[in-house]
Amino acid sequence: MLDSIITLDGHIQSIYLAVYSDKLLLLDGCCRPDVPMVLDFIRFELQRPISDLKVVVVSHMHPDHAGGALKLKRATGCLIVSSARSSPWYGGIGGRMMHLVDTGLAYYVAYRQQKPLKNLWYPATLIPDKTVCDGDKLPLFDDWQVLETQGHTDRDLSLFHKPSAHVYTADLIIKLRHKFVAPFPIYDPKVYIESLQKIKALKPSCVLMAHGGKLAIDEATFDTLIRNAPKQPRTVKDTIIHKLLWRSGSKGIFKP
Repeated sequence: MLDSIITLDGHIQSIYLAVYSDKLLLLDGCCRPDVPMVLDFIRFELQRPISDLKVVVVSHMHPDHAGGALKLKRATGCLIVSSARSSPWYGGIGGRMMHLVDTGLAYYVAYRQQKPLKNLWYPATLIPDKTVCDGDKLPLFDDWQVLETQGHTDRDLSLFHKPSAHVYTADLIIKLRHKFVAPFPIYDPKVYIESLQKIKALKPSCVLMAHGGKLAIDEATFDTLIRNAPKQPRTVKDTIIHKLLWRSGSKGIFKP
């Protein structure tokens, strides 16, 4: 039985550690520099062996969700669980370039949050120990249901704890100061809206966000998120094309 869900302050995101009497579950793979902090918390605050960490979920491949997974596995022997996809998110030359861009964006977020400069580099590919699909129970933690909530990428996962109606949504919803917004990027707006609707239908008692903390979100707020969700893709490429490159009526590669 779940004892508690502890929130830890990661380098640029919130980290959620599910605590049981005989095992621990990390709801996402966090940043590379978060690994020593997570391990020290288990050792010194929980006074548990780090081998109690049995599963680390990787919700998607961005630096603040996958960056620490492999180092945690090496330290603890935990299982890495991620989405069942046949091809890597950062596959090919274009994918490797996007890995560089996403890592750079993570550095930018850390700069905006006035965080110290730390090494955020992590492998562009991930070979999970277990893969999961929508509706599956999480390995070793069958009180958690896996939900596919794509749109931000093609492999985003959320995790629903049925007994408490708590749901971890990774980057599906972002809270900035006093408002909720969609994440950047959005690769598939239609699927993103469907993912929001899926979480709303759960009627969760609490939403655990990687960027925004742990909050109750009512139906009216979900409706506003769905109504205001992007209708067109919002990616680095699309932003460059929209803002910088030539468009009909312009006098060059930049807007007049």
